[in-house]
Amino acid sequence: MKGSTHRRCYCRDPRTGKPLGKKCPKLASRKHGYYSIRQELPPREDGTRRSFSRAGYETLKAAQADLNHLRALLNLPDPEDPEDIARLVALLEEVAEKKAPLPDVEETRRRLRAGLDLTGRHTVGEWLDQWLASKKTRRTTTNGYASHVRVHLKPQLGNIRLDRLNVGHLVRMFDAIADANEVIAAENLARREQIARCKPSKPGRPVATERARLAAERAKLATMPPFRRTTGPATRQAIRRTLRAALNAAISRQLITFNPAAHVELESGKRPKPLLWTEQRVARWRITGEKPSAVMVWTPEQFGAFLDAAQDDRLYAFFHLSGTRGLRRGEAVGQDWTDVDLDAGLITPSKEIVVDGWDPYESAPKTDGSASTIALDSLNVAVLREHRRRQLREKEEWGPAWQDTGKVFTREDGSWLHPEMVSDTFRRILAGTDLPPITLRDLRHVSATLTHAGGGDLHTIKETLRHSTITLTSDTYTSLLPEVDRNAAEAAARLIPRSRPPADETDDEESQSA
Repeated sequence: MKGSTHRRCYCRDPRTGKPLGKKCPKLASRKHGYYSIRQELPPREDGTRRSFSRAGYETLKAAQADLNHLRALLNLPDPEDPEDIARLVALLEEVAEKKAPLPDVEETRRRLRAGLDLTGRHTVGEWLDQWLASKKTRRTTTNGYASHVRVHLKPQLGNIRLDRLNVGHLVRMFDAIADANEVIAAENLARREQIARCKPSKPGRPVATERARLAAERAKLATMPPFRRTTGPATRQAIRRTLRAALNAAISRQLITFNPAAHVELESGKRPKPLLWTEQRVARWRITGEKPSAVMVWTPEQFGAFLDAAQDDRLYAFFHLSGTRGLRRGEAVGQDWTDVDLDAGLITPSKEIVVDGWDPYESAPKTDGSASTIALDSLNVAVLREHRRRQLREKEEWGPAWQDTGKVFTREDGSWLHPEMVSDTFRRILAGTDLPPITLRDLRHVSATLTHAGGGDLHTIKETLRHSTITLTSDTYTSLLPEVDRNAAEAAARLIPRSRPPADETDDEESQSA
């Protein structure tokens, strides 16, 4: 295809004001005017001609270099591949329109071979915004993605071109998060120490000098940064998952070919293993106030003591159901009476009430498996029947003001029960007991313990808790269940036939005779 360079100036005839063009006498000097290029492009589908033109070169050498660059780009597509030719021409037309620099030949060759978009030059930040806008996940899930993008990904990676993002960029981002964690920890420690200095040194009303000191210390406290949470291993893993999902979507759109988030190595963010509140652990907690694990689980006796304390509360059935059948907080709050069959002893958690910030909204369960039907024991059926009778009495008392939401657990007027109200009630009842601390969510782990102690295996626990895989059940409960296996271990040991008594029994007999 034809292409050429030429020189022109912008001088005008002083009499007519028209451009002189090639008639300008100054063009005899190579220093006068500017060079331009014109390269013919492949014709349009209807056969009409099109070209690439660019002016403003100060030297013939610069103009010829760009013309050669342009021809090298035009030689990249296979002449027998009209799709690649069309993509390249679209790129050159965009470059001409925006007066942008000509794209790198090798980079364009790579993108052509990979089938990637030639015209797009997304930054990571632009793509993350576009990806977030297209997400159709649950509101709370999308909000989690948005938080990772806003707080970490865009500030650290937003200005990098999407197709140039690499593992090194991600390593630097996570190193920066680790550095920020150290700063936050130091600031939090300094604030705690300052708070301690803001307390009177002696009981009673402080004297004038003490009041002046306290005022100065409190003024200093007001200038210090507030308490902040560090970004722990689990959150860093979640940030990586968010970026990996966004980059996978970019790959599916043929914007990139490599996902660096799949190759960066991070500290494991495994969830903490639940532990039982054994007598030894309770005794240690009473002395130190420290929990052995972030997730602690009551024994059946401890859960029974809690139910005794909660029996007169209107949410007693909620706690009984969650602690025995493992319903999540949002599932139990969102449970409809239409999905409860007390005669058959069955319940199907088919809806959830989820909190977005503070505002509750109804949603389908996070996974299809969460909506599985599970059995109700006779005690749960009796408790729910009594709860239903209480609810019907409240409906009669409220009359026309009653809100018929159809939910099993509601406020006194029948309206939705905010999930956090349940947690507040749980904490209030627990505070009135002498039990070691757990959270409302930990009642789900109590359910796993009770199911196993009642003879259920890991598969039974998986079905009861409606986990997606038995691996999740195993990873979560392998540290917990052996503690309730003592009876099974003793029973197994007694099955072994012996002609002589075991050594420990012989020792016991000898000590008694002595």
